[in-house]
Amino acid sequence: MEYRIEHDSMGEVKVPADKYWAAQTERSHNNFKIGVGIETMPREITHAFGVLKKAAAIANNKLKPEKMTDEKLAAVSKACDEVMAGELNEHFPLVVWQTGSGTQSNMNANEVIANRGNEIAGAQLLHPNDDINMSQSSNDTFPTAMSIAAVLGVEDKVLPALDTLIATFKRLEEEHEGIVKSGRTHLQDATPITFSQEISGWRSSLEKDKKLLQIALPELKELALGGTAVGTGLNAPAGFDTEVAKAVSEITGKDFITAPNKFHALTSKDEIVFAHGALKALAADLMKIANDVRWLASGPRLGLGEITIPENEPGSSIMPGKVNPTQCEAVTMVAVQVMGNDAAIGFAASQGNFELNVFMPVTIYNFIQSVRLLSEAMISFNDNCAVGIKANKEKMYNNLHNSLMLVTALNPYIGYENAAKTAKNAFKNNISLKESCVSLGFLSEEKFDEVFHPEQMV
Repeated sequence: MEYRIEHDSMGEVKVPADKYWAAQTERSHNNFKIGVGIETMPREITHAFGVLKKAAAIANNKLKPEKMTDEKLAAVSKACDEVMAGELNEHFPLVVWQTGSGTQSNMNANEVIANRGNEIAGAQLLHPNDDINMSQSSNDTFPTAMSIAAVLGVEDKVLPALDTLIATFKRLEEEHEGIVKSGRTHLQDATPITFSQEISGWRSSLEKDKKLLQIALPELKELALGGTAVGTGLNAPAGFDTEVAKAVSEITGKDFITAPNKFHALTSKDEIVFAHGALKALAADLMKIANDVRWLASGPRLGLGEITIPENEPGSSIMPGKVNPTQCEAVTMVAVQVMGNDAAIGFAASQGNFELNVFMPVTIYNFIQSVRLLSEAMISFNDNCAVGIKANKEKMYNNLHNSLMLVTALNPYIGYENAAKTAKNAFKNNISLKESCVSLGFLSEEKFDEVFHPEQMV
């Protein structure tokens, strides 16, 4: 491999000749060999740095045109566009497990954009610190990158996936209207419910999760940029924070604003904690829905068997013909991971000391993983399972009419205690509720038939 010599305030460093990064990135690359190739800083953060560095250059060009000239802005903007497009991903090698402020990732962006910008300009026009990092600090750029990545992830990935699954459940509700089945509480037989009512519970849960995420978004859209090192805005021109937020909004198409208190923005991660709490709520609901689906589809002969789901692949290497609810299992594993991520984010957010939180990379790494997993799991579950859910009407009918909890309909006529005796006697002697009620003398056959209508209990 060929190398070139780069330098920083600590001296000279050998850097691979074919890479745009420079001395500080190379130092981090060598000093943090933790999770290499597995836990690279998320590309969503790389993209966000492209956004914020272009926005900063636009704001600086407006406020300090003598330093951020039009020529410099053109070169920076082109390089940042390439970063945002993912064309320079190979030049962002750093891992999550680095400095807790994300300083090395900020410098990685500064060095790559400066070197690529100089290549575009055909001259040594840009300096990583003086130009690309102008009016900024790692301490306000990394939390800004977190905000941008989080908002884009929730709005462009999670919410569309949610809408897709919600739409599928709405369709399933309509298709299964009027089918009455046994309800279940505590995993025990309960009073009747329609299958469409059961599905409506799944759909409504997801709609509630969507609202919770939407509530969290405005707080995520407050940007730390402009606070620089400790929140005072040292070395940033007046108005830089509002101008850069405006530029970020124009680039992303999202309505970002500047954080009203930069001291809070640098040291507290409560917005991320709150937003991830909504993701955890979504994970919890998806766990419940996936479990419902696989229980209802259990069998094919010895389980509940009240619904059928698509058969996607063989379920066993030894049992021929076995098919498993694999999409449900994937969703439940994702839910478990998201719940674990929530614990990590909560712990990390509690570690702000004085003017900075230094657990930011692990915070956003877990947040973005949750965003990816939830959005992709919902699409996979929708396309490979939910869209193909069908009611087994015969099994639902048989289970319904075999349920002892239909005795609840007799409460107004024979009272709770007599109804309990009827149910227990039917179970003990393996007879129907009608046979039990009549044999105990609580109702005549005619009266029983008059008042006992399971389909009307919903």
